[in-house]
Amino acid sequence: MPRGNGEQTKVVYKGKNEDFIVFVESVEKLNKWRKDPSIPLLDVVDSFKVFCTHKHGAQGILDEAGGGLLEGEFGSKKEDEVVKRILQGGTFQRGVVEERQGDRNVSDGPMQVQGYIF
Repeated sequence: MPRGNGEQTKVVYKGKNEDFIVFVESVEKLNKWRKDPSIPLLDVVDSFKVFCTHKHGAQGILDEAGGGLLEGEFGSKKEDEVVKRILQGGTFQRGVVEERQGDRNVSDGPMQVQGYIF
């Protein structure tokens, strides 16, 4: 069964030495939160994880940003504070997650050779 094909919205923050990304539920919820910060962040963000791209822009490979990197850029390791700063100062990008196929049962079929599963 194909998975994916959903809209993905992320907020990209260009830092001094690194680009940071936070995924949000939707642009509409982000804009509501920017106008009214009393809205819980839980309703806005998709995950409280902060990602970095090692200066490869918004399309680069995403790694989870470590505490030292967050401390150096934002002056704090607390993810909720960092997420707020990224949401306030970043720009959003929308995209569609491409459909992907996954093997459902690799033990059945050509992947099985002499009793071993690859």
